[in-house]
Amino acid sequence: MLLPYNEWRHVFKLDPAKEIEEEILQAIATSGTDAIIVGGTDDITLDATLDLLMRLRRYPVAVALEVSELEAATMGFDTYLTPSVLNSGTLEHVIEKQVEALEEVGHMLAHQDLVGEGYIVLNPDAKVARVTQAKELTDDQVVAYAQLADSVFRMPIIYLEYSGIYGDPSLVASVKRVLKQGRLFYGGGIDSVERAQEMLAHADTIIVGNIIYENLEAALATVTATR
Repeated sequence: MLLPYNEWRHVFKLDPAKEIEEEILQAIATSGTDAIIVGGTDDITLDATLDLLMRLRRYPVAVALEVSELEAATMGFDTYLTPSVLNSGTLEHVIEKQVEALEEVGHMLAHQDLVGEGYIVLNPDAKVARVTQAKELTDDQVVAYAQLADSVFRMPIIYLEYSGIYGDPSLVASVKRVLKQGRLFYGGGIDSVERAQEMLAHADTIIVGNIIYENLEAALATVTATR
């Protein structure tokens, strides 16, 4: 049985713009992870997204699409995550790209399959920060953004994105304390069991991405942190 997003503890994230060998894909999909998110920052095409989806469909794992690019909007996923970068310096990445994508496929999606993500991008050197013109935030501002997303906007997912670097566990804990209904996702720099366990002590769900392409054994080991 595939788990819904609000029960995920461990998730692998695959970038359709990056090549991945079938042997590695199989290892990731059969690792015991709760889900696989397909998404990236740039160079996302429909062909690459569909190719990755079809390959993943061979395995009994939940597959979600981050609907941030019109080009990649397509049917066939279990869940559709609509990421809004809350600290973006432009409305394009808060709402406009998502609206464009939903204009194309929104009428074909069931209400329960669409899940909003309130992204807070926290690594100013990351590509996603540059693309979205993300504003740098103090710790207090991060907590305030998370509270806004959770209590005012009622977003089901609040996503702390460090994208490539390991974040501050104490800040993740501070964010978790103010959340009343949203699920806290954490992504960034998880490349060992120890780091996975440390973040899972505060976040509801950890996202493991870059290490898949650098050290498969280390990536697979992070799954054991949920056991």
